[in-house]
Amino acid sequence: MRPHPPLLAPSLLAGNHAHLAASAEAVARAGASWLHIDIMDGHFVPNLTFGPQTVAALRPGSPLFFDTHLMLAEPHRYLEPFAKAGSNLISIHIEPDYDHRAALARIRELGCQCGIVLNPGTPAAAIEPLLSAVDLVLVMTVQPGFGGQSFRSDVLPKLEQINAWRLTRGLTFRLEVDGGIDLETGERCHSAGADTFVAGTSFFRAADQAGFAARVSAWSRRE
Repeated sequence: MRPHPPLLAPSLLAGNHAHLAASAEAVARAGASWLHIDIMDGHFVPNLTFGPQTVAALRPGSPLFFDTHLMLAEPHRYLEPFAKAGSNLISIHIEPDYDHRAALARIRELGCQCGIVLNPGTPAAAIEPLLSAVDLVLVMTVQPGFGGQSFRSDVLPKLEQINAWRLTRGLTFRLEVDGGIDLETGERCHSAGADTFVAGTSFFRAADQAGFAARVSAWSRRE
């Protein structure tokens, strides 16, 4: 049995950047409980997005769980600012060279859940030693940096491998996917073991956002 039912985490990156609070409110109105917040530094990925001040500004008016994804060359330097700003979960990438285990422990010390992220070209084995230390594994299904990219189906075996490790070891971390996720690709990832789905463009452009969220939740009845 999977440890978690399917959960939608719409990505703020695809919302209206002139009205971020309204975009977060739309997520809550649709019935989703998580908001995925992509933090990009222009170094680890070729784009810039939000800082801790954005998270802090959104926090007082939002009931959502803030799923904060640090796409940073030195994520360990920014853990405290994002925790203090109101993040509920902070995810960091495996690819940069720093003490990953110490950073994950620090996130926990700051009162947040912690996650580890790997890019499409990074093998699952790179994060295997950390699986027992995290609350979430995020598998990127596009090369991070920009929204609106096409889903890469070559990541599906990686999801299957990480899910197999989770089941055989009795672990309970969430298995999240991000990049080109819509109702079709998300369901394929769900079949491969994913339970948490970051949808940006597909969610915010949906004519019926509540219906979109409901369809993701309905995948649990097909297991």
